[in-house]
Amino acid sequence: MHVLLIHQAFASVDEPGGTRHHEIARYLVAQGHRVTVITGTRSYMTDSVQEQAARGGSTPDAYGVDIIRCRSYESWHRSFFRRLLSFLSFMAASTRAGLWVDGVDVVWGTSPPIFQAVSAWLVARLRRASFLLEIRDLWPEFAVATGVLKQPVLIAMSTWLEGFLYRHADKLVVNSPGFIEPVMNRSGRAPEVIPNGVDPSMFSPEADGRAFRKSNQIESGFVVLYAGAHGLSNDLGVLLDAAERLREHSDIQFVLLGDGKEKASLMADAQGRGLENVRFLASLPKNQMRQALAAASACVAILKPLQAYKTTYPNKVFDYMAAGRPVLLAIDGVIRDLVEGAGAGVFVPPGDPEAMADAIRKLQADAKLAGDMGRRGREAVEREFKRADLAAAMESALAASRKQPGTQDGTGK
Repeated sequence: MHVLLIHQAFASVDEPGGTRHHEIARYLVAQGHRVTVITGTRSYMTDSVQEQAARGGSTPDAYGVDIIRCRSYESWHRSFFRRLLSFLSFMAASTRAGLWVDGVDVVWGTSPPIFQAVSAWLVARLRRASFLLEIRDLWPEFAVATGVLKQPVLIAMSTWLEGFLYRHADKLVVNSPGFIEPVMNRSGRAPEVIPNGVDPSMFSPEADGRAFRKSNQIESGFVVLYAGAHGLSNDLGVLLDAAERLREHSDIQFVLLGDGKEKASLMADAQGRGLENVRFLASLPKNQMRQALAAASACVAILKPLQAYKTTYPNKVFDYMAAGRPVLLAIDGVIRDLVEGAGAGVFVPPGDPEAMADAIRKLQADAKLAGDMGRRGREAVEREFKRADLAAAMESALAASRKQPGTQDGTGK
């Protein structure tokens, strides 16, 4: 089976960012399938330019995944208008590139951004391949909830486009159980859940983080780590507010690792408040995160207190659990059910810095509690969320999307 994945923000394990797709692609190649990825030239996390593949060809990576990088207008974090231009230009470029890829059996589209899913649908139809659509966020619902998308006409057009793609996919996959009902309401059929997860071998509860602490001038003591994007949705101002409440606790230090649109303003805010207990570090490739998480005493997952975010299964939570670190979870909904059900962390009401500070003090004061939470988190991901098992499920979903004789064009009829 030849799978073509179209994903503008695709990141391999030796790059910063979410690596779900690269890990699944590696698995598929190991099973004897061919995987081609069409992606952009700029990293979503760092905004740095990636190596450009030769026009019209692909560059196999060390794992046998063929990577085609399309030149397009790429500006992830400057403004909504420029970001939209980036999405639209990649949609055009990736469609053109996809039509030159030979022998494709399945086109794998993923949203957000939804415009790259349009490319996947169009390439699939023109190449007479099947179209699997993976929904990783509810778009445009999340964009409306955060205030990024406000114009009624754009909202109506986006909602129509979302429904069109849902209805015309040969197979629908979601990465969170919280997405099942919304997707069913829009598509009229149930999606398959292949949740976010983790490769446990990439992390170890026994890993020694002292070298990481030393190289980054992190004081010994209780380290509260946030690892991921620094964007509008991540509500990291709450962490700074919690740090301000704990500034007298010299044995508690906050480390914010990652990049994003809001990082510069967060750094300026921390400096303006004189928060000497807060450190900012640059993004790391996934295959270097083992030591970073080993340096943490507890890890934070946080989003704005929006109803829409109760549906999400954030990637970072599974990484934290695999590393055997207790999760400070400032996200309500289905991920809370998972973490509390596993006994892997402490729920903190989103948007509440006082509750965050209290939860940090609780874990710092009870090393056994923190250790037990970390151990139970590791056990939970090994039991239910191993990447190899989830990749095998995606392999089956891709195979099931292949059209049978008599099936109409993506309507499921």
